[in-house]
Amino acid sequence: MAFILGLVFGIAVGLALIVGFVRCENSRSKRRSELATTIAAFARMTVEDSKKILPPQYYPSWLTWLNSHLDKIWPYVNEAASELIKSSVEPILEQYRPIILASLKFSKFTLGTVAPQFTGVTIVEDGGDGVTMELEMQWDGNPSIILDIKTLLGVGLPVQVKNIGFTGVFRLIFKPLVNEFPGFGAISYSLRQKKKMDFTLKVVGGDISTIPGLYDAIEGAIRDAVEDSITWPVRKVVPIVPGDYSDLELKPVGILEVKLVQAKDLTNKDIIGKSDPYAVLYIRPLRERMKTSKTINNDLNPIWNEHFEFIVEDESTQHLVVKIYDSEGLQSSETIGCAHIRLSELQPGKVKDVWLKLVKDLDIQRDTKNRGQVHLELLYVPFGMDNGFTNPFAPNYSSMTSLEKVLKSTANGTEATENENAVTQKRKEVIVRGVLSVTVISAEDLPAVDLMGKADPYVVLTMKKSGTRNKTRVVNDNLNPVWNQTFDFVVEDGLHDMLMVEIWDHDTFGKDYMGRCILTLTRVILEGEYKDRFELDGAKSGYLNLHLKWLPQPIYRDS
Repeated sequence: MAFILGLVFGIAVGLALIVGFVRCENSRSKRRSELATTIAAFARMTVEDSKKILPPQYYPSWLTWLNSHLDKIWPYVNEAASELIKSSVEPILEQYRPIILASLKFSKFTLGTVAPQFTGVTIVEDGGDGVTMELEMQWDGNPSIILDIKTLLGVGLPVQVKNIGFTGVFRLIFKPLVNEFPGFGAISYSLRQKKKMDFTLKVVGGDISTIPGLYDAIEGAIRDAVEDSITWPVRKVVPIVPGDYSDLELKPVGILEVKLVQAKDLTNKDIIGKSDPYAVLYIRPLRERMKTSKTINNDLNPIWNEHFEFIVEDESTQHLVVKIYDSEGLQSSETIGCAHIRLSELQPGKVKDVWLKLVKDLDIQRDTKNRGQVHLELLYVPFGMDNGFTNPFAPNYSSMTSLEKVLKSTANGTEATENENAVTQKRKEVIVRGVLSVTVISAEDLPAVDLMGKADPYVVLTMKKSGTRNKTRVVNDNLNPVWNQTFDFVVEDGLHDMLMVEIWDHDTFGKDYMGRCILTLTRVILEGEYKDRFELDGAKSGYLNLHLKWLPQPIYRDS
């Protein structure tokens, strides 16, 4: 009996020790996990995050030390930096010179006696082969900057740039790391984020407003020059250790294909009638790189169906910006709203279909007012993508029309005509032809439109460019109808056409609109076929299940 009691007691103690040990290990593991999460969060902290947590009096002492020493050496920095900025910005300023001016150069450029102040710092992960530091800088300086402007009429105007206020984040990249002093081969610097850049222009001894449009033109040229010369992803590379650092310079890395599909529920800016919306899209806000859509008159739910192409230099940090305006004719357009999407959210070679909520300002985190939404289709194609992916927007993807085939077969080297040259030019355009097969499978959770809480739904399918239409049978008294009907459409220009799918309620005395979805064909052209569930636009509820398949015509390429 004593033996049994001892055995039981021993087992109980052993189990207690095991349970205690396991619980202790679990507790330690949980603490380690929480600590790792905290450390990871600190590693991702930005300058803004640190400023929210720590007031200025708790900034690192070395940051205060840096500002105090910068004040001491500023006269020397001013001399060197003034010449560097002048030599790098002036050629770009000339590129953006307004057409009403004959020349636009600096006659005097010094940064003044007030040194900038660094107000925050963060370290960015750089894959181990370099160190990236971001410094937030604030500068309310007293520079002496005078532009030497000559008009087309030969009149010289010295224009002074005054009251400069600047806040931004500069990025310093120490790369590559080397085994000799000072430990890195080169420094790259760039204006990572421009938060505020205010200045005024004044003609020395005169009033710049006497020449209509001159102030806005010069101000725009200055902002474009700053954006093009030093704003990220542009970077200036300063070699420290002799070597080839061409890989650190700005280079295009891919192409972003953007289809501006539509917008809905836009804010009406007109007192009489409706807004006349158009869109401006860009990755870098440079005039020659910004794309503008056509204007859709008197419509708060415009359909654009326009395609644009953008150069990408750094997909990890750049983003696409869309701004919607209300056209006011000869007057300045009024902003309806804006939105943006980071390119890092896109999977290379995969179409991303998105609805973006419009806000008043991209810098405002929360905007409770409903300004509408914009519908985009995005495809990012890195250069050198060699996993079997073929960009359908590439010029060599196009097929020939029947006319082109006839001209190609009859033309020879001695009979080149103007028509043949025209065809050659036309073949540079991207035209993808084929047959689109659409199976309307079913719908779910449709809104009730009948008095009895039911509906008699049917689907109408329309190709926007050709106007070809098909419709399903009517399913009576059903809010979750099943059709399983297939329709084929001959498509002449797949990349620029759209499929409009509308659901209607059949009624003896007419029909009631229940909702729609608009589909571009890029995804089905790339993937061959896919099934998906689409939310109905313009309806309180409801989804539509479709199966799309693409059967391409043969593609002819230059030999």
